[in-house]
Amino acid sequence: MDCISKYFPDLNTKQQEQFEKLKPLYSEWNAKINVVSRKDIDALYERHVLHSLAIAKVMPFLPAAKVMDVGTGGGFPGIPLAILFPDTEFYLIDVIAKKIKVVNEVVKGLGLKNVKAEQRRAGTFEERFDFVVSRAVTNMPDFVKWVRKNTLKNSNHELQNGILYLKGGDLTEELALFPNAKQHPISDFFEEAFFETKKVVYQPLKYKK
Repeated sequence: MDCISKYFPDLNTKQQEQFEKLKPLYSEWNAKINVVSRKDIDALYERHVLHSLAIAKVMPFLPAAKVMDVGTGGGFPGIPLAILFPDTEFYLIDVIAKKIKVVNEVVKGLGLKNVKAEQRRAGTFEERFDFVVSRAVTNMPDFVKWVRKNTLKNSNHELQNGILYLKGGDLTEELALFPNAKQHPISDFFEEAFFETKKVVYQPLKYKK
């Protein structure tokens, strides 16, 4: 928890309590359904929670905004972001039912009222959101194809509606087709060695009918 408080010192009491509950909740459910690698459970706050919150350093979501987390797995980055932005609406999807079961149990355990999680496949529906977030579920060209019809027409944030994507390594080739994509090194926000090669990639998406 210390690494969360270090970079987000303005958390209220409820948010602090919710973040503190993450470790016991994930430890309990991971023993039943493996959604976080065993070796990462001890480093949950750095490798999963803080990593997810890097998106908040690029884009603080507004109240009443709508955000979709595609391929959420065990609830990352959606659940930590939902704690940080309690007035923003989050929709978490994954194709694997047992992962969504864990997500819903964690959401219930935290008392989050701004999260809906369902077993769904990206690219099969046309609900629209301000931003689509994800953590390295596929390459950017394929991801854009999946979600290109899922952004709202009107942008209310500082950035145009689009994708906020957590990914690491050299992304030069992967992003060659996206001249408007911007890479934000997470090491600019967090000093831990784990983040040295990791980035938040922002890709605006033009509204499509």
